[in-house]
Amino acid sequence: MAKARKRDPKSEALAQDGVLNPNPEVVRDALFAGNPFFDARDLVQVRYEMVRRHRVDGVAISEAAATFGVTRPTFYKAQNALQTAGLTGLLPDRRGPRDGHKVTAEVIAFVTELKAASPELTTSRCLDAVEARF
Repeated sequence: MAKARKRDPKSEALAQDGVLNPNPEVVRDALFAGNPFFDARDLVQVRYEMVRRHRVDGVAISEAAATFGVTRPTFYKAQNALQTAGLTGLLPDRRGPRDGHKVTAEVIAFVTELKAASPELTTSRCLDAVEARF
């Protein structure tokens, strides 16, 4: 029988906030290996420390990116985000639709009329009619 995994509240909280590093094992920085304060699971902390390594410690961008397990474009994106928005810039983009995606009252009225006129209308054909009209 497989052992049940021990519950990890920090990983759960990081995941809930969308900042759980999906690949913490690729972070090879010495601080993350030997100091419990540094947590490779925390994506914001990892990205901040990566940029700090370059800007403060003078580590080359390619070396910093490799040590933290990311590509150079990812490094540049993190650096730019930190410069323009501070720590909040290191938070991942919001998931899901960016704009409203609810059905408008006009579409609902159209479908209601359509179904009243043709009760046998299938959902697929109804969607085709909505797409053609709107």
